[in-house]
Amino acid sequence: MKHLISSLLLLSGLTSFAQDTKTIKQSGNPIFQGWYADPDAAIFNNKYWVYPTYSAKYKEQVFLDAFSSDDLVKWKKHPHILDTAAVKWANKAIWAPAIVQKDKKYYLFFGANDIQSDNEVGGIGVAVADKPEGPYKDHLGKPLVDKFHNGAQPIDQFVFKDKDGQYYLIYGGWKHCNIAKLNKDFSGFLPFEDGTIFKEITPDNYVEGPYMFIRNGKYYFMWSEGGWTGPDYSVAYAVGDSPFGPFKRIGKILKQDAAIATGAGHHSVIINEKKGQYYIVYHRRPLTETDGNHRVTCIDEMKFDADGNILPVKITNEGVKAQKVK
Repeated sequence: MKHLISSLLLLSGLTSFAQDTKTIKQSGNPIFQGWYADPDAAIFNNKYWVYPTYSAKYKEQVFLDAFSSDDLVKWKKHPHILDTAAVKWANKAIWAPAIVQKDKKYYLFFGANDIQSDNEVGGIGVAVADKPEGPYKDHLGKPLVDKFHNGAQPIDQFVFKDKDGQYYLIYGGWKHCNIAKLNKDFSGFLPFEDGTIFKEITPDNYVEGPYMFIRNGKYYFMWSEGGWTGPDYSVAYAVGDSPFGPFKRIGKILKQDAAIATGAGHHSVIINEKKGQYYIVYHRRPLTETDGNHRVTCIDEMKFDADGNILPVKITNEGVKAQKVK
């Protein structure tokens, strides 16, 4: 009898271990603990990186953390890669980081201070570092964009690299989106042929959170709709032939699921071109939470149909399977 009990206990332990091993092969959602939103994701040096907003009251948003992973499952936290001590003009509401690697440097674009008019100090800044995990220092000593152009609040910045190597800043809140041509060292902008700096590319229903990528020669432009504190926050997209559009809204591809979470929005995309894999990284609000700042960062797979349309994403608790970059 003792041998039977011992065998059963051993079998139970092995089963539990097997389940644990199986579980760890999925990322789970959220992918890391803590209140984090507006994630920008990238691949650097065969690692996955996520740079989110620290989701708290504006006056507490005085730093940014980053997270890295070899396999999308186990994530390492890199705390305070940037804070207001390194950015003298920023004092609150550091939002929606956008990361880009160029000339062996890492540039972190961010919004700060939530300015409501041209008479306030703040807007979109740039920080620079030698490593993805920082530490980052202020690149300019002042905001890169500190005024409202075409009605766009200077927040929610994304840096897009076109096929010809040109980098663009795509940004904007308050239901307006601009695109501007960045100069070589990201210290300012180059004018377009007509002499303008900021061109508006706002599609129908746009609110904030722009994102752009190229697939099969087409430009996919994505953005967030709805109010960020509400359950109906979501992501929609359009497709164009250039980064300037015109972009006609196609439809939503990410939204709440009453059985899983609400307020699914403000995303980025991890693209593994060699494997043909696309992952949408986004924030959402757990069903148990009503505080607008209680948002968590999640990941799910993003797929396309035969015509190149983005299929609606099913938000999950399981997340995605473990996957190396190579």
